[in-house]
Amino acid sequence: MAGVVAIDIIDSRPPATMPYPVAFAEDAPDAAQQDAAQVDPERLRDKLDDPMSASGIADGLYAYVADAETGERLYGREADHGAVPASTTKLVTAVAALHAAGPSARLSTDVVRDDNGGLVLVGGGDPTLTSDNGFDHYPRPASLEDLAAETAAALQESGTDSVHLSYDDSLYRGSDMAPGWKPGYVDEGSVSTVHALMLDGGRVDRYDHYSQRVGDPPGVTADAFAEQLEAAGVEVSGEPAPAEAPEGAEPVASVQSPPISSLVEWMLLESDNNIAEALFHKVGLARGHEASFAGGAEGVAEVMRELGVQNVHTEDGSGLSVNNHITPKALVELVRLAAERPKLYPALSGLPTAHFTGTLTDRYSSASGSQAGAGRIRAKTGTLNGVSTLAGTAYDSDGRLLAFAFMANDPAALGSTLDTFAAAIAECGCR
Repeated sequence: MAGVVAIDIIDSRPPATMPYPVAFAEDAPDAAQQDAAQVDPERLRDKLDDPMSASGIADGLYAYVADAETGERLYGREADHGAVPASTTKLVTAVAALHAAGPSARLSTDVVRDDNGGLVLVGGGDPTLTSDNGFDHYPRPASLEDLAAETAAALQESGTDSVHLSYDDSLYRGSDMAPGWKPGYVDEGSVSTVHALMLDGGRVDRYDHYSQRVGDPPGVTADAFAEQLEAAGVEVSGEPAPAEAPEGAEPVASVQSPPISSLVEWMLLESDNNIAEALFHKVGLARGHEASFAGGAEGVAEVMRELGVQNVHTEDGSGLSVNNHITPKALVELVRLAAERPKLYPALSGLPTAHFTGTLTDRYSSASGSQAGAGRIRAKTGTLNGVSTLAGTAYDSDGRLLAFAFMANDPAALGSTLDTFAAAIAECGCR
């Protein structure tokens, strides 16, 4: 089945400063050792040769490993070859959004007045917006319940207790599906059609990451807001209908998403495709382009040029598009940039920890053959038909932090295979 297939239940936020979960710390270094012995590239190559040879993938296997501190190239296998990256594309999206929009920016959902005195619910691109305050999640998403309460209070001050409601989804332009997407992605629950106004990433069941997706995300959101307004004591006349808000209209009420920094961590930890597309569209807007897949692609390309990262081509933010091509070297450069620049750090702190959090929770177990990586590796996964990728950081057995990217574009590509490569780094005493 195409699309992301890893476990996506979030149990806890990965700690930004603890490289090893306590459960796996017995034989790990006490902390990141700045003065740990540097890696001998030849010894690392010897360590990686066996699992790579055993992978059964002759062509279509690409890799790059560098010292996280110095940037020294330690290992490469067609490291400048552009490969389909699957969800490791989200590293590009994360860095681009943090650089272009800033870590403290938020996505706003507004209510404004129309020219006839009615209300317009205006989508600002927040896919984490939820219906009520009962959704227990970190970070806490904005809710229609809060928006309705604020709207009702404003209407009460003006002596209004009955309104007509419409909704505006016009911020996003162009197609609601990216180039290179398979139609089945929506049907299987990997992603929703992309809209500026939506609830819970378009999921029918907000607690199920791969839930069935609603057919009309903006309309469903407007109906849910009407219900919340009624519960807040405001009568809504008629059925909500699509309409564009008057230009320059001042908000009657607003709710804000978590900051971009938190959305980046959420996206990376759970591999959330709709958050990725929202951030991709936000990059387009932040760079002066339209909020569309084309505008996002232009914005990301500009950011990559500014950061000096070459060989990155993206047509969506999630990595579901098979048109994306990124080199292993570029992914490692992005990981190192995130480690070096405080503004970009959420692209590192959001990475799942092996056998502990996010999409790596069920990988690197004692039965996997990759247990050496448990707690030592933090990485973004990527999976499509015939594609498996993994990029992030690993501490070797001497405590030296390395950045890596492994990419397999081959019918035999499996995440478990790439795990053996990363685990080889973690167990290597390669000084």
